[in-house]
Amino acid sequence: MNATIAMMMPGVTELLIIAAVILMLFGAKKIPEMAKGVATAIREVKGAVKPINDEIKDIKKELN
Repeated sequence: MNATIAMMMPGVTELLIIAAVILMLFGAKKIPEMAKGVATAIREVKGAVKPINDEIKDIKKELN
């Protein structure tokens, strides 16, 4: 199974090609803005999930 996963992962050449295509599509100025937006979205999702996880932990404690 590990061999299958390793075969599916992109190598260095593929990653360089993907990076070049992204750079051509969006330009050097737009990429940092997009990364900042993605980071903000990830932080918001983590912030929304934390209270849910806390509530689940509290319920588990009550059941035990």
